Amino acid sequence: MKNLLENSRGLLWLGFQRQTVDARERTRDVTGAALGLLLTGGLSWWAWGADSVWLGAPMGASAVLLFAVPSSPLAQPWPVVVGNLMAALVGVFIFRTLGASPLSAALAGGLALALMFPLRCVHPPAGAVAITAVVGGATVHNLGYGFALTPIAVNSVVLVACALLWRRLTHNHVAPHPVVHANRHRTTDAAPQDRIGMTIEDLDAALRSFNELFDIDSQSLEQVLRHAQGLAWERQFGKVRCADIMSRDLVTVEFATPLQEAWTLLHRHRIRALPVVDRARRVIGVVTLVDFLKHARLDPRDHLTLGQRIRKLLAPTPGDYSDKAEVVGQIMTSPVHTVTEEDAVVELVPRLSDEGMHHLPVVDAERRLSGMVTQSDLMAALYRSQSSLQTVKST
Repeated sequence: MKNLLENSRGLLWLGFQRQTVDARERTRDVTGAALGLLLTGGLSWWAWGADSVWLGAPMGASAVLLFAVPSSPLAQPWPVVVGNLMAALVGVFIFRTLGASPLSAALAGGLALALMFPLRCVHPPAGAVAITAVVGGATVHNLGYGFALTPIAVNSVVLVACALLWRRLTHNHVAPHPVVHANRHRTTDAAPQDRIGMTIEDLDAALRSFNELFDIDSQSLEQVLRHAQGLAWERQFGKVRCADIMSRDLVTVEFATPLQEAWTLLHRHRIRALPVVDRARRVIGVVTLVDFLKHARLDPRDHLTLGQRIRKLLAPTPGDYSDKAEVVGQIMTSPVHTVTEEDAVVELVPRLSDEGMHHLPVVDAERRLSGMVTQSDLMAALYRSQSSLQTVKST
């Protein structure tokens, strides 16, 4: 029945919304909105008294946006606070100039919207704020321009603060990995993922070509599209997990491992990175060849060769005091990005291509180190998946 309703062309034409959030998320949104309005109204009631205008009615609409669609460009702090405040000022101005009438209400709503566009603060409930300032009755009219400050501006600021705090306290979803466009090598070349296919500029141009306001920005749209690409890849090739391709027999070190020992392990096993773990095998960092070079104090004014600098770094300092690093924990990279055994391999592409990561430690359900995925592992997995599909299609 649910699928029938969501796929009905007639209902979709009428704007019948597809359900994209589960019951837990809906409960969280509803609870947050109710608590946010309670706190916002309660503080105003306490500050100005029950006989005052302690809560603007449009705050209910603002709460829906802030708590139910927090990623919307219309539900960000700037549109909520500035949009509501500006609309209140416009509404009061129109009422004082033309009085209360259907024409005044229409002008207030239209002028408020006209100003929202150049101020980049389009917020639908602000239209209701402007009209409330015109038709709100004597209680609102007696406040004059003070209506814009109390309750509208104060209500808006408190409600936004409640929404941000609620999201921080309760939102435990894994955030989409941000798309990185900067070239980490500081050259004019585009990032690898931007050299072929869709770019953020393409999305901006596409949104502008429709010449209407979309309730999503190009960054969020890009994250959605790239996630959809990953799902399409999994559907086509099957879900290859990190656990399927990772190296399991790992060489590891601890915080107190001497630098000479770690350097020897890197060369003996012909690897470029060593996970640094604690006694419970939880990852606390990674030490690479680059970390050794960084701490070799490369200075063009110093006449020591690279080999001499490395040997100087590795040599233990006698006594109790040292002015250089002596153990792995002093030169390791920390904190370190990790992935789980169940993460799809395709999700690693942006991290191992555009963000300059060469190794990603894999952790189990208890956050203990269980493997390592490298750029070579990823390339081999993607190549084998593509080859397998072509073989199946040719038979």
